Amino acid sequence: MTAVITPEAIDVAPRPIVPEGARRKKWLVIQPKSDTPLMVDSGKVSMPLNLLMVSTMAEQHFDVEFLDERIGDKVPEDLSRFDVIAMTSRTLNAKRAYRIGDRALAQDKKVILGGVHPTMLPDEALQHSNSVVFGEIESIWDDLARDIYADTMKPLYKPEGFKAMGEMGQPNFAYARSSPNSKRYSFRLPLLATKGCPVGCNFCCTPRIYGKSFRMRDSDRVIDELRFHQNAAGKPDIHISFMDDNISFRPKFATELFEAMVGLGVKWNANISMNFLEDPNFAILAKTAGCEMLNIGFESVSPDTIKYVHKGSNRVGRYEDVVDNVHKQGIAIQGYFIFGFDTDTPASFQHTYDFIMQNRIEFPVFTIATPFPGTPWYEEMKARIVQHDWNKYDTFHYMYEPAKIQRDEFLGNFIKVQREIYSWPNIWKRMAGRKFDWIWMVNIAMHYFTRRLTPATFL
Repeated sequence: MTAVITPEAIDVAPRPIVPEGARRKKWLVIQPKSDTPLMVDSGKVSMPLNLLMVSTMAEQHFDVEFLDERIGDKVPEDLSRFDVIAMTSRTLNAKRAYRIGDRALAQDKKVILGGVHPTMLPDEALQHSNSVVFGEIESIWDDLARDIYADTMKPLYKPEGFKAMGEMGQPNFAYARSSPNSKRYSFRLPLLATKGCPVGCNFCCTPRIYGKSFRMRDSDRVIDELRFHQNAAGKPDIHISFMDDNISFRPKFATELFEAMVGLGVKWNANISMNFLEDPNFAILAKTAGCEMLNIGFESVSPDTIKYVHKGSNRVGRYEDVVDNVHKQGIAIQGYFIFGFDTDTPASFQHTYDFIMQNRIEFPVFTIATPFPGTPWYEEMKARIVQHDWNKYDTFHYMYEPAKIQRDEFLGNFIKVQREIYSWPNIWKRMAGRKFDWIWMVNIAMHYFTRRLTPATFL
């Protein structure tokens, strides 16, 4: 009689990641620079939290070196001492990542590409790598690490489901700090509390990477990480940038986290959906927890444009209430405004200027509507796009002619609104009463930057 093999009888113990007696393979983890001529990688840059997390995971089973081209680290021409070259890429630095990948492949190295652009265009990225990581690496890490040692790397690693953030470890910042160029990093340390943003704007890449998921770390682990950084700095008043797409999507979690931060002495900023700020108590709690600035995607002051981009969390009629709630607590606002949608008209620039000045937005950021590859909006606009150089997908280059504004008029107004907002009199009006700090310094830098703008800058 033939024995029946049940699932319980099968040994399903996972294969060891590093085979017994195997030589530890060596990774070179690279943050590529961008070749865009604008301010993307100029001045101080944020530590690349995603690559620090990758390096920290990899060090369990591999020897790891880390470098960041944005701060002046140089990629060696000879890559013979490395087995694996791992890089992240956004659209604006994809061509640079591809050049490094091609050089590494020519030297018979294994190349892994991850990040937003390879996730959006995996077939393109595979022309310059052995493997593409779709979305986040944590959820496929064990399989990838085993396959590297077994020399059986797959072309695409795409998670079937996402790993709980409760399992997320603390990144090792020593990789960034060990660079002789580390002084080019911002004093604000990056930290992650959540992942994802289910709002679903049609121009955004996040839904492609995380779907409609939204995950959170245990607030206790976030607090432990903050205390770790305080101890390392030898002082409580460290500055943190939460890198979350939308830290407030689950108000219960955000409230729990902010309440736990009260009294720590940490100063922080974060991206947040404005609908949560319609409740004045949310801004009160954020201030008590140490918030110094909130990054808000106003996108437009036109209800038609908000409808066009599917940003249901924005209610234009409540914009002033939101700003008032934040400013009453002494919290600054970094406000994002996008021009160039088909709903925009020449009057859109004046309306935006009026809103910013009347509401004294401390740090307005102006960008040009950019259909990123892989988004629904890119497919919709593909036939009209005039810019096909990935280096220029930095949200500061002219992509297509809006339906209601011709190119020259658009660029003239785009320059004018920036110069006027960052003129000396208007900086003073928006910032009056605020003590001199880094937000003042940003405004001063933007004054000089906007004076150098010409239409050719954006073409």
